[in-house]
Amino acid sequence: MSTIFTKIIEGDIPSYKIAENELFYAFLDINPITKGHVLVVSKKEEDYFFNLDDSTLASMVIFAKKVAKAMKKVINCKKIGLMIIGLEIPHAHIHLIPISKESDIYFNNSKKQFVPEQFKIIAESLKSAFEN
Repeated sequence: MSTIFTKIIEGDIPSYKIAENELFYAFLDINPITKGHVLVVSKKEEDYFFNLDDSTLASMVIFAKKVAKAMKKVINCKKIGLMIIGLEIPHAHIHLIPISKESDIYFNNSKKQFVPEQFKIIAESLKSAFEN
């Protein structure tokens, strides 16, 4: 059975894509804790991030770094926080979250609400800032 992330990667579920290569897919979280909250997902279905082989894990972090650099260019924040939780969806992924204070990355914060047009604007600005 495919995870929701595999369905997003395959285009069965729409997403606000930021970047992709042969191994990874980055898109906006539709329940963001801050504006510009991005998920970086392995195209290989693996439940636990640290079960990824060393090469894939290292490449995923490097891909996430490129996405984070694009985010920093576009989103007004001090840093891009990185969090790996992996309990909510059994598919290896990284949360990239624009932060200006430590509490910005708390998942118990209220989720931000955006309409589709706002998501599209955020995604397009991040996509245009992304450098392969």
